[in-house]
Amino acid sequence: MSETAKPTARGGVAVRASTLDIAVYLGFTGFAVITALASEFTTHRVWGAYASVGYGLAAAHAVILVAYARRRELPREWFHSRGFSVLLASVLALIAPLVHLVLRRLGGGDWSDNPAAWGAQPEVWVIERSALLLLRDGSPYLDVAALDRQPIVDDYTPYGPVMALFGLPRALVTELGTNNPVALALTDARIVFAAVAAAGTLLALRLLGRPRVPVGAAQLALVSPATALMFAVAGPDLAVLGLLLVAIALAARGSPVASGVTLALVVSAKLTAAPAVVVLFVLVVVRYGARAAATFAGALLAACTAATVPILAAEPRAFVENVVRFPLGTAEIASPAASPLPGHLLASTGQVGYALALAALGIAAVVITAWLVLRPPMTAADAALRIAVGLGAATLLTPATRWGYLVYPLVLLGAWLCFGERRTTPAQHTEPSTG
Repeated sequence: MSETAKPTARGGVAVRASTLDIAVYLGFTGFAVITALASEFTTHRVWGAYASVGYGLAAAHAVILVAYARRRELPREWFHSRGFSVLLASVLALIAPLVHLVLRRLGGGDWSDNPAAWGAQPEVWVIERSALLLLRDGSPYLDVAALDRQPIVDDYTPYGPVMALFGLPRALVTELGTNNPVALALTDARIVFAAVAAAGTLLALRLLGRPRVPVGAAQLALVSPATALMFAVAGPDLAVLGLLLVAIALAARGSPVASGVTLALVVSAKLTAAPAVVVLFVLVVVRYGARAAATFAGALLAACTAATVPILAAEPRAFVENVVRFPLGTAEIASPAASPLPGHLLASTGQVGYALALAALGIAAVVITAWLVLRPPMTAADAALRIAVGLGAATLLTPATRWGYLVYPLVLLGAWLCFGERRTTPAQHTEPSTG
């Protein structure tokens, strides 16, 4: 290829990439604008106002990159990289609304019946309360049957015991009786969720040899509305995902004990990620053999037992009511989980629709299981893709779910793109590390 042809080829690739970026950021902008104007929650509207500006600026920056590329000018300064668009979106769609809402929350509004008063979504206060209950009573769950009033939705804590740990900083500040605004802001559970998510992601990347992070991966996993909105208004699923990425990386590197313990923290915080257990077990079996898989399963089981049994023994009735019956819709108060996704839409048509939704979910489970058996995962990227497809199918087809759970497949698809940049090489020895 001649020297004059090379810039032309590079320019064509840059034009296509930046043109796609324009479409992506305009789509994100449209979602943010609709959220800012139409959401019933003030927290969501605040996010939408910031995010619409951030995504709009990212789209405008992508337009500038197209103009430069069409002129065959490909400067390498940081401003002229696609990563700068990601930076703009990150600052204004994630960081700025989070700071705004954390400060807004200092004025009160938790537990109010009026969503306009909220500075965070209810799951934030519920998790912080569960940590306070854990400190005081040894269990993170309210016994709703023992309340001297009719229970409400926010009396329930539909998470595993480990989730309460993310609320411990705020619980400790509450126990100390301090009203220092700096302490209250820094111990907001959303800050803890964000820190765990970031630390988990960076650790997973380090474990996998620091692969390059493609812009597409960042758009899916970091700045998409599913991630950005959750980052600002709630965040527990992001912390779960951060730990899940570490478990995937450890399994691919041949560290079954560490992977099993980390995955136990994940499923003991939120059962949503339970399909990852099967995928990582198959990965360890295929890569490192039955002995390593048994070690992985033993570590997982032991850590889950250690996290769950003491709480179950302390408050068995409260545990079952909060963690089992409420998510299944058999508690005294029905779960409000709902979304305009296929499973819920089918189920809302009646008993036949509900049965069809369950049948579709069952068929998806069979197909994904067959894929897992016939094409077992060999790398961290393979595992991330299979978990993404499984959780995506569950989110779309489960009768009672939330659209926000789409953050799981989107982040994992981003991880798939990123982890695939440098495949983890098979171990040179037959016995995996136990670290």
